[in-house]
Amino acid sequence: MTALKALLFDVDGTLADTERDGHRPAFNMAFQAAGLDWHWDESLYGELLTVTGGKERIRYYLEKFNTEFVKPDHFDDFVKQLHASKTQFYTQLMAEGKIPLREGVERLINEARTEGMRMAIVTTTTPENVTALLKNTLGPESESWFEVIAAGDIVPAKKPAPDIYLWALEQMNLSAADAIAFEDSLNGIKSSAAADLKTIITINDYTKEDDFSQAQLVLDQMGDQHSAFTVLSGDSAGHRFLNLELVKKVHAG
Repeated sequence: MTALKALLFDVDGTLADTERDGHRPAFNMAFQAAGLDWHWDESLYGELLTVTGGKERIRYYLEKFNTEFVKPDHFDDFVKQLHASKTQFYTQLMAEGKIPLREGVERLINEARTEGMRMAIVTTTTPENVTALLKNTLGPESESWFEVIAAGDIVPAKKPAPDIYLWALEQMNLSAADAIAFEDSLNGIKSSAAADLKTIITINDYTKEDDFSQAQLVLDQMGDQHSAFTVLSGDSAGHRFLNLELVKKVHAG
């Protein structure tokens, strides 16, 4: 049996409810700043989340939901500038402390650090967004806790393709059997499973109806001593919250 060597964390929806409380409001702030009358409410944004990547999401919105919008000349630049504006608003929300970590995330990360477990970030969001979240929740030095930050356009094919996970494993000189992934969405589990990684899911309001049959353990949250998780699928081995002992059991199972 291969011992667990690394924890690979998705960001949006997994570490924090960034989609609902961060990205969606930031998109709307960018639209307003650009003089656009677009507004993504929570219901619409849930549909847009079927596509990973912010720039890709803008394109999908115009292809499927706002087809009457007349695309400007240099449309690619328009999308890039709009997304860059959104990123600035997102980091502003982060700096204001508007987006806390989900229950149990900080505890698990600190436990992993104490035990010398290797960690990485594996996400489709931009490196700037990752930096903003980590620094404003875990502290200014926290980015260095993660051996690899696999983020944004570092690979051409985003989740649900496995490429970002394969890239991270290659950078860490690990095989899929050496690590475990933490995800929250259908595109996330498709990506990690296609990379042959065992995966623990913590659902959120946007992903609670997704198919997580490929995951080893599905929870409503990581939980804490005073806030137990609810097991939706898999075996929690009698645990009430997700700690490193349980993660190792899931990996070994």
